[in-house]
This record gives sequence, structure tokens and C-alpha cells, in this order.
Amino acid sequence: MKAVVFQALHTPLAFETLPDPTPDAGQLVVRVGRCGICGSDLHMTEDAAYGCKHGDVLGHEFAGEVVGLGSEVEDLKMGDLVSVIPLMSCGHCEHCRKGEVQWCSQFGLQGGGYAEYALTRPNQCIKLPTDLSLADGAIIEPLAVALHGVNLSGVAAGDRVLVLGAGPIGLSVAFWAKRRGAEVAVQDIADFQESRALDLGADTFVVDPSDPIGSAERALGGKADVVFECVGIPGLIDQAVQQVRNRGTILLLGLCTRPDPINSFAMLSKEVRLVTSAFFTVPEYQASLDALAAGAIQPRLLVTDTISLAETPGVFESLKHRTSQCKVLISP
Repeated sequence: MKAVVFQALHTPLAFETLPDPTPDAGQLVVRVGRCGICGSDLHMTEDAAYGCKHGDVLGHEFAGEVVGLGSEVEDLKMGDLVSVIPLMSCGHCEHCRKGEVQWCSQFGLQGGGYAEYALTRPNQCIKLPTDLSLADGAIIEPLAVALHGVNLSGVAAGDRVLVLGAGPIGLSVAFWAKRRGAEVAVQDIADFQESRALDLGADTFVVDPSDPIGSAERALGGKADVVFECVGIPGLIDQAVQQVRNRGTILLLGLCTRPDPINSFAMLSKEVRLVTSAFFTVPEYQASLDALAAGAIQPRLLVTDTISLAETPGVFESLKHRTSQCKVLISP
């Protein structure tokens, strides 16, 4: 099969030919139909904290067709279209039964989507309804990540919500927060995604790097009840502390692997609630699929381009620099 393969840190991915995967008794093979390029994929190739090794195939936002079944696989058949939950787990423990697979002792992140075929397990597959496309299946994962953060934040109708960062996760947060009845402002340092943010549910879009605190407050008519940090760079937690109301909530979704000193006195003075969010639950993944199946068209606006595997190394490198792209899908 053709695949795009990790070589080394700070090195472009390579387009290679690898052996076709063979499932063991409890595995299945998916012919990848669409796979999203995630911001965390970009970080994985630049930061040793993620532990990528030579030969790894990235890609955890993917959907495709079942084309190979292990002898013990039930409830799935050849030809089924599935969205793959990229959280590996045993499928049997108490955490897995609750759908909280990120706490399973066998938890790991599923990759493999930057290829023609990928191995996975049946407990990680959710069948796609006939009216959803493989592209829909590939955007469920970022929608679920955002939904998990919104659920943890406690956002309610009438809340003033500030989203820092207009990438796919930040825009997905805006989508869910608006569905909860919140007033939503999205703040970024550039206006590339302004129209997309408004289409996904934001009431206002704020770009004023010279005065991020005041501009957001003016846009919302006061300090935010909830601030979502969806970028992951040092300094934004401190900024969020200044932007949230007394006893408000800051929800961290941005992945920051660098030290980020915070002013704890400022947080304590306001009794700010700082909440972290990672991954999602299986019910939240299903809820994201259900929203698309029920007719929500806004999340599809995240997708700005679809490329081939052969184009992936070059496009991947370009995405490490700020562009007007939002969610790029690979069509192997």
C-alpha cells in the first residue's frame, strides 16, 4: 500500500510503499476514504514529547470501508463504512463499558490514516449512516474533542463565551457553544477564518493583537463567563485570566508542551475555575455523528481542501506555517 511515513523530527514526511496490513483475530482492516490533518499531527513531527518513531504512519481522524475482518470480529461486515474512534482500548473494562476509553489501562492513540489501509479494532468503529459521507466521518473526531471541552466547561444558555483560536477545534467549540444558547466571540491574531467562524456560530470575531483584553470585552459587552483556550502557546492562560469574569471558567483545549508560567495570584483573586480537557467519550463521539446525521451543515464548512496521499508531504509542511486553510482532508 501507499502511505505517508514519519522520518524524524524536523524532517518532512515521506511518500512510501509499505506492506498491506493483515488483521489478527480481533482486528479489522479499513480502506481509508478520508483522513484529516490535525494540528497535533504537525506538532508530533516537531516535538519529541509525542514520541513519534521512524516508520510511524500518522493520521487519527479517519473514516473508510471495512475490507478485511479477523476471525473473531462480530457486528461488522465487509463493505461497512465506518468512522474510526482513534482511542485504542481493551473494549471490556469498566472504563470502556462507560465509553470513557481514555482511562483504559490499554489506552493509546490510533494512527495510520495517512495510508491506503489501516488496522483497527471493532470497538473503535462506528458505522456511518447512509446519508453521511466519508468526509463527514473524518470530521467527527475534532467535533467530539470540542464537545468534550464544552461539556466539561458547563456552558449554558445566555453565557458569554470567548474562544481563543480560530482553528478547527476553536471553531468547533463555537459551533457547540452556540447550540447551547451562548453568546460566542472568537478571537484570533488574523482574520483568515472570520467568515467561517461566523458561519459556524460565532456572533463576533475579534482581531486586535494590540489590545486582546479590551477588544474581546467590548465584543461581548463584558468579561466572558467561559474562556476556551484552543491554541496551546505560553501566555494564553494568563490572557484568559484577564478576560474571564470573577468566578468564571477557563477551559484548556490547546496542546502546549512548553512550560507556561501562570500568575496564580491573579487566578486566586478572581476564584477562577481552571479545567483541562483531553480526548472525548464514546457517547460524545456518537453525539457528534448524530448532529451531522440530523442535518447540521456548519461543521462541514471546516473542510477547506482535499488532497491526495502523494500531495500530503508538501501540504503538511506548508500547514506548519499560518495559512488560510482550516481542515485539510487526505483522500488516499
